[in-house]
Amino acid sequence: MCINELKDAKKHLTKEVYHLKRQEAQLKKSISILRSRCVSTSNGIIAVSLEGDILGFNQQFLGMWRIPDSWMVSNSFNQCQAFFESQLKNPEAFRKLMWNISAQSDVDSYDILELKDGRIFAQYSQPQWLGDKIIGRLCSVWDITEPKRAEEVLQLNKTRWHTLAETTDASIFVIQGGNLSYINPAAEILSGYTKQELLSGIDPRQLIKNKKHRNLHNQNLQYQELKILAKNGTEHWLGCVVTMLDYEETPVKIIAGIDITDYKKAESSLHEALEQAKQVSEVRAHFMSMVCHQFRTPLNVVSFSNSLLKRRINEWMEVKALPLVDHIQSAVAQITKMLDDILLFSKAETAQLNFEAKPLDLVQFCNELIVQIQKSGSQQPINFMSQGGDLTVYIDQKLLEPILRNLLDNAIKYSPTGSPVDLKLYCECGKIIFQVTDRGVGIPVADIQRVFEPFYRGRNIDNLPGTGLGLSIVKTLVDLHGGHIAVESDVDVGTTVTIMLPLMKSKF
Repeated sequence: MCINELKDAKKHLTKEVYHLKRQEAQLKKSISILRSRCVSTSNGIIAVSLEGDILGFNQQFLGMWRIPDSWMVSNSFNQCQAFFESQLKNPEAFRKLMWNISAQSDVDSYDILELKDGRIFAQYSQPQWLGDKIIGRLCSVWDITEPKRAEEVLQLNKTRWHTLAETTDASIFVIQGGNLSYINPAAEILSGYTKQELLSGIDPRQLIKNKKHRNLHNQNLQYQELKILAKNGTEHWLGCVVTMLDYEETPVKIIAGIDITDYKKAESSLHEALEQAKQVSEVRAHFMSMVCHQFRTPLNVVSFSNSLLKRRINEWMEVKALPLVDHIQSAVAQITKMLDDILLFSKAETAQLNFEAKPLDLVQFCNELIVQIQKSGSQQPINFMSQGGDLTVYIDQKLLEPILRNLLDNAIKYSPTGSPVDLKLYCECGKIIFQVTDRGVGIPVADIQRVFEPFYRGRNIDNLPGTGLGLSIVKTLVDLHGGHIAVESDVDVGTTVTIMLPLMKSKF
């Protein structure tokens, strides 16, 4: 019985020895792997048993903590405790990390250690297992001083930037991946949208409707002028500096701008003023050229006729001299008419004409005007048609006469010899209506919109004399009456000009 027990005990002991040897082999293997890792890594590594014995460490650990080699000879981590804690600003964090974690704790831990000399370490601790038991902890330490300081500087700059962005009067928009990711209070006020509205999915293209840009010397910067469409529909121009960045492989556009709407309006007004000045200059030059040209012909007639009369005044009888005198008289009348038109236009343009209504028999007035025109040598018959024999209204005769005279003169001038001109007078819907119709050269469609411009003449009447002021004067005088003018025309068919003036049968 005893022998059998001894045999069983021997077998059991043999198994235990075998098991221990396997554990020892595994432990040696783990230590070998640990040493290999400790040597190859740039981090400081130390392995400590639950009893406080140092199982292994690397030179990086000694160098980082600046521990004398003699301190590690004893392999007692507890003896180094006071040294480690003396180097730290907050020893409690290190003590909790290394000594206060129980043997049963299988959690990994991470902490930041700040040293008194200004350095900053990151420490990661994890349990070391042997089979299903924890036999100690492995700590990895690395220096994060520079990254941490860079992070602090970045955070400081971010705080400063945020403070500046929140308090500046400049509008700031940040667009990331095609969507708005930040706007400041100034941008809210400018756009009329709240930050929540803009950041909840509004397409930046809905907000930014137009842009003009030019590069600056810095390739990462652009100057842009952006047109912002506000929530209430108003438009604002921003003068912006645009910065392009890459953040986590996503393009980021930062737009910072000030409102230049007033400047753009002033710029537009300046351009308009310059354009108007240019047009005035062109009109003035055209006017001078036209006046010189129009005056030259009648003046040549006067000069030539006068020269002949001087040389032959004693030889010629009245029959021969009279036509020359008629030519002189006609030329002088032509010049007088042009000067009268220019003077009347000048007074109308400078508001030197006043509307003074007095009772006037329009039928009698029109008949007398037609007689005057036909006595001046017109060869075209004027057909006058009126609604009745007596139509007395309050109107300014001195303004009405040049209106009708210019319309009838134009109709006669641009009609074939002997072709009739119609003048109609009637009342309709509280208005006095004058209508002059000819059967002449007509006005091209492209010219109808410009016939009221000063000195403008249709392209098909260049060979006929005129200042181009007639219809411009008529339009100005009609406006003084508070009336309306309309032109209908077909080339080579004729033209109808309709004047509508307010009807006043008593003085207002």
